[in-house]
Parts: sequence; structure tokens; C-alpha cells
Amino acid sequence: MEFKIVLFFSTTVKLLALMTPPIVLSAFLSASRNYDAAKKKRTAKRTCLAVLTTGLVLFFLGENLFNFFGFTLDAFRIGAGALLFLSAVSIMNESKHNTHFDPDDDISVVPLAIPLCMGPASIGTVMIIGASAESLREKISGSLSIVLAAVCIYAMLLYAEKVEKILGATGMTVLAKLTGLLLAAIAAQVVFTGIHGFL
Repeated sequence: MEFKIVLFFSTTVKLLALMTPPIVLSAFLSASRNYDAAKKKRTAKRTCLAVLTTGLVLFFLGENLFNFFGFTLDAFRIGAGALLFLSAVSIMNESKHNTHFDPDDDISVVPLAIPLCMGPASIGTVMIIGASAESLREKISGSLSIVLAAVCIYAMLLYAEKVEKILGATGMTVLAKLTGLLLAAIAAQVVFTGIHGFL
């Protein structure tokens, strides 16, 4: 039971890291400077729902997509790991992630949910986790991890200004770099698992 709980939280942390919170937070802060409180809350809620919907659909249908296109799970692991490693390198090399947005644009689904939270690497990893879950308990645990990760994104966006004040510019940069390192480690693990499956 203890192992299952540890696995649940480790999966949640992994999914949350894949959603690159520092980048999402920076983009949200940049775009919502002129938003009122109601619009900020609405944007955060819609982003959370978009991430949740996308994540759950890919989690449960990922195996069907593998079968439809004839991919093996190990081949997809290697491909997703490569994309994830490139994302990690991109985060480590970039010092700023602020982007200029039109104040009238709805940024909740694009770009916050897709592709910042659910980019190619995170989509691939969610599909792998879903396809790897064999028992009903694993399916439930994986889906709850996606729900919890999406809720964490919602809470982060809801209190974005407070988080920015607490961390400051230096803290945001350090957090982004740590996220990049964590993504690189996850990428290595995913690729090595795929290679081990082939061998």
C-alpha cells in the first residue's frame, strides 16, 4: 500500500514537471497583466480543464493509438524521451519565457494548455503511462495523478502574482533550471526503459 502511494505521488510530480510550471507561469503573468481578477480566475480554470481533458483522453486512448498506427510501446518511449530531452535543453538554454500576447486573446487553451502544459513530450509521456497501466488500480492511480497535476496548475495560476512575489525573478529562473534538470532525468529514464525493452 505504501509503495502504491509513493508511486502515485512520484507519477504526479513527474507529470507536473512535464507541464513545465515555470514557463506556464511566466507566460500567464506576461499575458494577464491587464486582466481583472475575474478574467484571471476564468483563464486559470479553463486552462486547468483543457489540461485535464487532454491528459485523460490521451491517457485512456493512448494504447489504441499505438495499435492503430502500429507503434510499439518501447519505440514510442524512445521517441518521447528524445523530445523530452530536447525540451529540457530548451529550458536550460533560455533565460526568459515571456511572450507578448494580444490582451483580447483567450490564452487558456492555446498556448497555456497546449503546447506549454501539454506539449509533444508531455503528451507522449502521458500516453506511455496510460499504455503501461495494466490493472484497473493502475488506471485509476494514473488518472488521479493527471487530475492532481492539473489542479496544481490551476492553483499556481490562481495565485500567480503571489508566487511571483515570493520567488522573484531569480527564484523563477532557478526553478526553471531545476525543472529542466528534472525533465532531462525523466527523459533519460524513459529512453533507457525503451532501449531495455528492445534488447
